[in-house]
Amino acid sequence: MTEVVLFYFGYIFAIFRPMDTDYNLKLSKNVFLIPTLYILCIWLIYWIEIYFGYNFNKFGVYPRSLVGFRGVFFTHFIHSDAGHLFNNSIPLFVLLSSLFFFYRDTAYKILLIGGFFTGFITWIIGRESYHIGASGIVYLLFSFVFFSGIIKKHYRLVALSFIVIFLYGSMIWYVLPIKDGMSWEGHLSGFLTGFVLAILYRKKGIVKQEHQFTKTAFDELFDEHGNFSPPKEDDLVNKEENEGV
Repeated sequence: MTEVVLFYFGYIFAIFRPMDTDYNLKLSKNVFLIPTLYILCIWLIYWIEIYFGYNFNKFGVYPRSLVGFRGVFFTHFIHSDAGHLFNNSIPLFVLLSSLFFFYRDTAYKILLIGGFFTGFITWIIGRESYHIGASGIVYLLFSFVFFSGIIKKHYRLVALSFIVIFLYGSMIWYVLPIKDGMSWEGHLSGFLTGFVLAILYRKKGIVKQEHQFTKTAFDELFDEHGNFSPPKEDDLVNKEENEGV
């Protein structure tokens, strides 16, 4: 898995240089700092649970319950076991880094607003059970990065979309109730939220530039209807005289 992550980032930073003139892709400290801090945070919370014998599952989302609504804010930091935590850590790092590199102007909004609505929708549609884990954030980021590239049609973001679907495309099946004990409702909530945010923020950040038509001397040989109509000799003489004034 480490080799896959290294290949991913090597491919990203090789392809996306030189930088855009209208939207410079700069490797800022947040590209790796935010993902690292988030992952350290969820591992620290899990360590506190194990070391002190706590169980934070009750702070997860419990659908349609007033007390369970607090889970909308806490669920993304709580995990059931080390396997659950590890499976979320690597895609979180990869997708968060992609978000803060390619969508730095909207990254915090996507993460905070998307995280809230992922938990909120889970609270509405989920089964009467505690829903925990950062999987909703993983699906939020996966959906946003993929659909944003397709919607914007910018060649760099489209390339990123294909890379993401290549690495994590198999996750799409888990938005359906195909595995017992897995919060498919949280996955579906994150996936739908990411799709909606990709539409809402389609004009932010890197966007495909419209081709600007520049008129040349050859174009002046045709009129506005496309008919061949070269300028007359008298017109050329007058034009040269005016330019010489």
